[in-house]
Amino acid sequence: MKLFSRYNRINIAATIFIFAIGSVAFYFVLQYVLIRQLDETLRSEQQEVIEYVTAHDQLPEIQNTKHQWITVEKAIVPIPKTNPVRVWQKNSREDEMEPVRLLVFSVSAANQLYKVSVYKSENETEDLLKLIILVTVAMIGLILLFNYLINRRLITRIWQPFYHTIDKIRDYQLTAQNPLSLSKEPIDEINLLNDSLNSMTQRIHQDYSALRSFSENASHEMQTPLAVIRSKVESLLQDAEGNPKNVQQLLVIEDATLKLSRLHQSLLLLTKLGNRQFILNESVDLTQIIEHKLQEREELFHSKELKMIRSLDPVTLSFHQHLAEILVGNLLNNVIRYTPNGGDISIRLNHELLSVTNTAAHGALQSDRVFERFYKAENTQDGTGLGLAIIKEICHLAGFTITYRYTDNRHEFTIYFK
Repeated sequence: MKLFSRYNRINIAATIFIFAIGSVAFYFVLQYVLIRQLDETLRSEQQEVIEYVTAHDQLPEIQNTKHQWITVEKAIVPIPKTNPVRVWQKNSREDEMEPVRLLVFSVSAANQLYKVSVYKSENETEDLLKLIILVTVAMIGLILLFNYLINRRLITRIWQPFYHTIDKIRDYQLTAQNPLSLSKEPIDEINLLNDSLNSMTQRIHQDYSALRSFSENASHEMQTPLAVIRSKVESLLQDAEGNPKNVQQLLVIEDATLKLSRLHQSLLLLTKLGNRQFILNESVDLTQIIEHKLQEREELFHSKELKMIRSLDPVTLSFHQHLAEILVGNLLNNVIRYTPNGGDISIRLNHELLSVTNTAAHGALQSDRVFERFYKAENTQDGTGLGLAIIKEICHLAGFTITYRYTDNRHEFTIYFK
């Protein structure tokens, strides 16, 4: 969820809650004020009646209206002073019960005691209260709407430099010639973030450049001594013909040299993969690559009497041609190495996955370590122990997922493209 959406939800929820509580409180306060006003009107009417009776010793002429009326009847005992109360009376015009305020008091006129009841309808008050509440709710709705629109526009403008920074970071490539350069912004917090990112990426770029230079120099400098060693060993092998002991020692040296060369190339490839020096934007026919790699290893299959089962659908990926060849080649080398003579290998390819299974020679591999660098099965010393680690790094770079499982005396490696 975006920060603006989360802020808006919290802000609107809090505002609605506060307005709801405020509206309820406002309703009861307003109702109290209006009822008090009605009661004051009743007391004023009482005071006018008492003053008229005191001055003229007779009851005034009663003039009733729709919303206020007075009834007079003879009384036996004086009525003590009371406060107005709410009662329900039937409205003969609308044939329904309605709430009214009632104030009862007694007066004495012409030596006769009277009970006077003053009624005041609450309908006007209720109508006024409903109108005020309706206007208030409408105003609250408008406030919420304008608050949302203003916040949306304001926050979008305020956060625009932040999203600009995110876009530049997303598009930045470590392999670029220059470090990340974020511009100055008017907002202090964003400006501080940009300065920190500029400093950090500059240090990272310097470290990356130094590591890349070291890798390139090491690769270049190591190739020459290895080539010299292999050349000298070949010369010594020619001179040592007829001396089996020397030939055997030279063959061991040549084998170690070849292994060191493969190890050097593998480590260099892992470094390049870790530094993201490959751009995966080529259209790669994975089916054709698998067919080609299988043909290259056809003699190995015959020599170990391996049975090959294949199910290959036409699959084209946005990938890197060289990395795809390395991935397939290492995967096939691994299964050939760990398949016993007379075993079988099964390859399945479709648009979702590439699966390779083979007969196990020495039981299951350690699933938690199988993709670690230099990991080898206990009964195997061949290889550099980097083949599966390279496959794992290539899959990570491409966004693929590789899994390993052991079932029914078979190894199964599966690469999911999605």
